[in-house]
Amino acid sequence: MQYDCLYTGERIPRLGLGTWKMGGGMNPDRSQDERVISVIRAAIELGYTHIDTAEMYGAGHTEKLVGQAIRGFDRERLFITTKVWDSNLRYHQVFQALQGSLERLGIDRVDLYLVHWPNPAIPLEETFDALNEIAERGLARYIGVSNFDLDLLKKSRALSRAPIATDQVPYNLHNRKYSRNGVLRYCQENGILLTAYSPIERGTLLDDPEVRQIAEKYGATPAQIALHWVMRQPSVITIPMSLNVEHLESNLRALELELDPEDLARLDQLT
Repeated sequence: MQYDCLYTGERIPRLGLGTWKMGGGMNPDRSQDERVISVIRAAIELGYTHIDTAEMYGAGHTEKLVGQAIRGFDRERLFITTKVWDSNLRYHQVFQALQGSLERLGIDRVDLYLVHWPNPAIPLEETFDALNEIAERGLARYIGVSNFDLDLLKKSRALSRAPIATDQVPYNLHNRKYSRNGVLRYCQENGILLTAYSPIERGTLLDDPEVRQIAEKYGATPAQIALHWVMRQPSVITIPMSLNVEHLESNLRALELELDPEDLARLDQLT
């Protein structure tokens, strides 16, 4: 595994495990519980020690599955991220949401707690009053945001008494919104990690002719090429999701690839 660093100098894996759709989308799906738990445990054994989840995933069911999967592992080895949903951003709601997440995960603190989506109907000041207290009480070791544009990210930094650890956003070869709108550069200049979700654009990148051609040249898979491009950007980590252990194992090779400058330039020019 390769690592990037949080603002404290603590290392965090550049390749983590996302859990969206494990255990359901907006509603619980219990049909694959045993498989989900088994895959998460196998992923941890492979080195996926950063596990990203959210209270919204499966209406809390995904957090329960993560909690069951991590039992028996050294808690200090794991970095658990979860998120508060955009309807729970009032001061008291944030605390209630975190307490629910901790109970479902079976832990007494999270490593990283994020605002999942901004909610213009709830003042950001109120949300950060809660997040600041949560951080100071040690209920979350780090705090951050998700899906925040540049203006909201700057406002969050101004409101937060602890540094913002990350902005988790969609970022991949086909979706460069958060590099074009200035978020990526701002993160790089201010000690904030950009956590890229959907790094293979929900699978559509696997059929991109340019990506497939470059993958064939290096004896790699299109997914490995797409992940490699994301992770080679400074201050960027990523959290792909897969329920296939072979795919999780294959994704690790993305960390080992070395692409020629001309091929990297070809990827940089994709849209």
